[in-house]
Parts: sequence; structure tokens; C-alpha cells
Amino acid sequence: MKLLVFVLNNEEYLEEVLEAYVEAGITGSTILDSEGMGRFLTYEVPLFAGFKDFMKGNRPYNKTILSVVKDDEVVRKAKHLVDGVVGGLENPGTGIMFTLPVDWAAGLVQDEEEV
Repeated sequence: MKLLVFVLNNEEYLEEVLEAYVEAGITGSTILDSEGMGRFLTYEVPLFAGFKDFMKGNRPYNKTILSVVKDDEVVRKAKHLVDGVVGGLENPGTGIMFTLPVDWAAGLVQDEEEV
């Protein structure tokens, strides 16, 4: 199992991203409101207020989506579908997606075929 983490920079795509997740076979996720370090430093720490000019065009808030997935195939499919929604994760400002290994988990909804 893997923890798929996706930081979506444009909240307007959230519904479409979740639809892509379902199409990829991801049936459950946790969605967190989040903000980047650059935004925090620029607007909350007076020392870095001069960075506001560099932040133009960046979105102040984003959504972080956490999903436990079974295998790499689900991750690949989700990444491909999300690329179609956001215009490609290789483009700056779209988001960041990565995985972490999950050694153990409890409370996950199991597929009917596994029960």
C-alpha cells in the first residue's frame, strides 16, 4: 500500500480531481485546507513582506488530498487523469503529487472481493 499525497494549487479543480480519483479506483480520500510556505512567509512574517511581488499569480491557498492506495498501477492511472485535469503536473503552480510507503493501516474500507 501507498499513501498518495496531492497538493492541488488551484482549488477550482478539486471536484474534477476527485472525479479522476474515482475513475482511477480511489474511493476514499481526506481533503485538507493548506497553504504554502511562501504564502505564509510573505503575508504573515513582516521580514518577508517584500516577497509579495514574487508571489503574484500564485494561489494563496490549496487543498491537500491524502489517499491510501493499493498499488503503483492506481497511482499511475490517477497521475495520468489528474494531469488531464490540471494541465500537467510538470507545469509550475499546478501542484505536487508523491507517494509514501504504508506498512500498516486499519479502518480502511475493503473491496467486496477481498471480504
